[in-house]
Amino acid sequence: MPPNVVVEYAKSARAACKQCGNNIAKGCIRLGVVSKAAGGFDMTRWHHLQCFKSQIGITSAETIKGFSLLKASDQQSLKSLVADFTKIPGVSETTAAEFKDNEDSHQKVVSSVLGEMHEDGQGTPKKPKLCGGNEDDFLNAFSPSELQSRYKDAILPSKWKAFQTVTILGEVDGLQPSEKIAAFDFDGCLVKTSLKRVGADAWSLQYPSVPEKLQGYHSKGYKLVIFTNESNIERWKNSRQKAIDSKVGRLEGFIKRVKVPMQVFIACGIEGSGDPFRKPKPGMWRLMQRHFNSGIAVDMEQSFYVGDAAGRIKDHSDADISFAKGVGLKFFVPEDIFT
Repeated sequence: MPPNVVVEYAKSARAACKQCGNNIAKGCIRLGVVSKAAGGFDMTRWHHLQCFKSQIGITSAETIKGFSLLKASDQQSLKSLVADFTKIPGVSETTAAEFKDNEDSHQKVVSSVLGEMHEDGQGTPKKPKLCGGNEDDFLNAFSPSELQSRYKDAILPSKWKAFQTVTILGEVDGLQPSEKIAAFDFDGCLVKTSLKRVGADAWSLQYPSVPEKLQGYHSKGYKLVIFTNESNIERWKNSRQKAIDSKVGRLEGFIKRVKVPMQVFIACGIEGSGDPFRKPKPGMWRLMQRHFNSGIAVDMEQSFYVGDAAGRIKDHSDADISFAKGVGLKFFVPEDIFT
């Protein structure tokens, strides 16, 4: 009998993946194997999509309960996963049946065949491009074809793209890759903003010297990059376009004001969700380093990061200093640079 498998978007971040042990972030796709517990009730073992192992009896993604409720892109990822189950060479239906009651032996067969695929140059199965698992899962999932012109239901301005829970301004006129990176937080570092005010024009320079300082770094061959958290983009489900227009509008207005090209990464994930791109997690930096610097290695000795969340008494958090430490960058507070 085929296993009872369900798929859904995680309702909370409480459940841990039975394969990797990491919590599955709220809103991420998850696959569950349902079985009867000793008390007679249903028990579901949840997995990240990329952690889900081959299940004998699953021949079509459409047969999985909850498939029809997924977004089209997620349906396609699930189809690719199931296709990998059925296309592994050397594992016939007879072989699968022989190992039906022995999961360990079955996994050995699959691992052996995958090893042969590597050695024979037959390629590797496609990796699902969804949230969950470790940092490398997210980074390995990236390709230019994955960049979207919308963040969920919100339309992004020209040149801005979305990848998973990050909104990116990757290419602008005059921006050049560099081994030297001058990276900055945005709110409270480069600009003054208020939680009570929304809108593209609701900002002012944090320090009068900001334009001159940034122009100086640009002239010395630094690539200027902004790494900023903005959970309102994810949180405001009914006003997401408003949140996008406000944050992106401020950033575009700021870049126009300082007159230097800048690359921008906005982490849209909610605090506590386990999002690997939200500072202090290093995901935004790793994404830039690996995929948005034209293959040029970053000189960590010459590069640095500036942010106001340094864990001081009046600071709202230590996210910025922890972010810098996590990726191995020199850290400065805004006063060190702009005063």
